[in-house]
Amino acid sequence: MQQQIKKPLLEVKGLKKYFPIKGGVFGRTVGEVKAVDGLSFNVYEGEILGIVGESGCGKSTAGKAILRLIEPSEGSVRFEDEEITSLGAEEMRRLWRDMQIIFQDPYASLNPRHTVEKIIGEPLLIHGNTSKKERKDRIKQLLEVVGLNAYHASRYPHQFSGGQRQRIGIARALANNPKLIICDEPVSALDVSVQAQVLNLMEELRDEFNLTYVFIAHDLSVVKHISDRVGVMYLGRMVELTDKDELYDNPKHPYTQALLSAVPDPDPDIEKERIILKGDVPSPADPPSGCTFHTRCPVAMDICKQVKPDFLPIEDNHFVACHLYHEEQQNISNNNLVKEGAR
Repeated sequence: MQQQIKKPLLEVKGLKKYFPIKGGVFGRTVGEVKAVDGLSFNVYEGEILGIVGESGCGKSTAGKAILRLIEPSEGSVRFEDEEITSLGAEEMRRLWRDMQIIFQDPYASLNPRHTVEKIIGEPLLIHGNTSKKERKDRIKQLLEVVGLNAYHASRYPHQFSGGQRQRIGIARALANNPKLIICDEPVSALDVSVQAQVLNLMEELRDEFNLTYVFIAHDLSVVKHISDRVGVMYLGRMVELTDKDELYDNPKHPYTQALLSAVPDPDPDIEKERIILKGDVPSPADPPSGCTFHTRCPVAMDICKQVKPDFLPIEDNHFVACHLYHEEQQNISNNNLVKEGAR
């Protein structure tokens, strides 16, 4: 899908978000938590980009930094060719009409003191829809679109199940016809049967309203079901990015291989080699030098401890940050130069 459109809807380059660590009597900054540390990727119109990784790898922080719900420390975020990191408050407010988020916890993301009508109607009011009748009609339409009924508008969040609450959150995100929606683990708090319903709903809405999703999750099966491309994050950086079928059938990065080896297969007759990673995820406050994965990598080399690998393409539309492939790529380039010189 993304190959048909050359211009990305969203471009993220070198995105960083560091949180200061305070200490001492005077509360001085004594260190930094590198939650997102140089993240780069593109998202094309109409596609679903999945982002996966272990808890604490910076997925949710990246999503909020892209929308500037938290301010990024460094980097560039361009939406429809407009640099948004330098926009003022009023300009960002205008842009948020086209960029929305669905939060992870449907219990915490809805105000318990507001009715569903007020929850969904608030973004309509904020962005200029001042006609009460138009708002009511739009709220009724949105509730029906996400599989609820118009009479639910007068109810409060505590009167709904978890799946219904997440549908309300989706309706709120859709209120102003956005172009891009950041989905921050939208089904992780739901039962498996409800997860399938919400995922199918999101796919239907993507097709109906030409939406673009950045789908953040830690469940590899969920991401495979809904995504067009998948990016794998480790300790604040993207380590692999490619089409979902290519990633699941031919993972390149050792971390991706370990993650996929842990996914259970429903067929008991299929034997799969399990890759067990040693040690714990390093602290983002004190990440290892070089490749941050080298402390757990089963094929780490000396260069991995010293030099941080670049996030480069090794095949068509397949990006990897790993010295294993960059050395091969360099050898291929050198051989080509020798052949050209011999001619």
